[in-house]
Amino acid sequence: MNLPVDLTTASREELLHLISQLLERIAALEARLAELEGQPPPTDALAEKKPPSWAKANRPARAPKPRKKRAQGFARRREEPTHRVEHALAECPHCQVPLTDGRVRSCRQVITLPRIRVRVTEHVVLERTCPKCQKQWTPKPDWSAITLGRQRIGLSVQSEVVVLREECRLPFGVVQRYLKWRYGLHLSVGELVALVHGVAARGKGEYEGLREELRASAVVQGDETGWRENGRNGYLWSFSTPKVRYFLYRQSRGGAVVEEVLGEEFDGVLGSDFYGAYNVYQGPHQRCWTHLLRAIHQLKERYPQNQAVCEWAQGVRAVYERAQAYPGPDPSLPGVVQQAQRVKEQRQYEEELWRLCRSYVKTEAPMSVLCQRVERFLPELFTFVADPRVPADNNGAERSLRPQVVSRKISGGTRSPSGSETKSILASLFSTWRLQGRDPYQAVRRVLTQSQPAPV
Repeated sequence: MNLPVDLTTASREELLHLISQLLERIAALEARLAELEGQPPPTDALAEKKPPSWAKANRPARAPKPRKKRAQGFARRREEPTHRVEHALAECPHCQVPLTDGRVRSCRQVITLPRIRVRVTEHVVLERTCPKCQKQWTPKPDWSAITLGRQRIGLSVQSEVVVLREECRLPFGVVQRYLKWRYGLHLSVGELVALVHGVAARGKGEYEGLREELRASAVVQGDETGWRENGRNGYLWSFSTPKVRYFLYRQSRGGAVVEEVLGEEFDGVLGSDFYGAYNVYQGPHQRCWTHLLRAIHQLKERYPQNQAVCEWAQGVRAVYERAQAYPGPDPSLPGVVQQAQRVKEQRQYEEELWRLCRSYVKTEAPMSVLCQRVERFLPELFTFVADPRVPADNNGAERSLRPQVVSRKISGGTRSPSGSETKSILASLFSTWRLQGRDPYQAVRRVLTQSQPAPV
């Protein structure tokens, strides 16, 4: 390209004019190039480049939520003081005259933990002789309020060990070191294990009571996760209600475990995922919509360009959302009429979902497998419409398993059948106490003082 001016001798005005001409020429060439390539012309000479296809798109910036204003006169709650220390001068620094009385100028709370060392109490039983009849008399102290049987460990230590083990999910080695550092108490790992087994033995009656309460519930949600016993694979089963958590270890993942837990007297609604072991229950059932919608979402990700898959997925979700938003019948109607209307609505949602899936069953379409699942479990997908107590998902059972999954990752499982039984009992008790908002330490003390060991 021949330049109209000599760059070495051109003035500032000539160079600016040249730059302006060159920019116009570049914009014209880019517009021509875009026209030849079939693309719209860029609006700016320095148009933003498109990211590559493999790069994730930036999420749109979210507007920051306005900070919630504190209530008028808000202040941190002061604790109830257990000790009081007054700071005052004994005499005037200037006149050396003793000072008396005074008024409060300020008050400050400092929270501290006392340094507690273990207290070993030796109980000496004395035999005394009556000076009149010369008979020897020996008292029979009641040890039930401070320890169990003839063991040397008191209830306070045993409760602390079990809370650290089950609620805090600490390995026995960590519990052993903590007791030594914090209280100056040295216990062997075997003794710690025996203390935990002792609490499980005392709590077995309450554990069995949870199973009976479970069987009497209107809705029970079940789930299971892997658990290893002495290196062998097994399963920790979870059955949950809004008030009860019940865990059971078995090596089997079959339906016999479901029958064992629910028993013959359970006639409520069982909530679960689509695993076949729960099919043994012949009563009312609610399958988890979260699992179904997750599988549909994965199918959409596998076939992003398939318009039929996307439309089918949107249709299924729309049916589910309408069922979730169903307000229920008029509450002023008689109970029998309300229930009949709920069942009618349930059947309508089932028919609507089946119309979406019927044409894809046993075909080559990508959604064929999921449509066959809908066909098989259709009567168990909208039970929550007929019974408002039933959740549409199985999240309650999955949430109850999360602490046990964390415990499994820390400990790796149990070492013996007795250890697995102890884990099932303590996991059930502590999870139920946590669900009910109870103090686990006080609950363990109550189990130790009020319960009797279950017969072997």
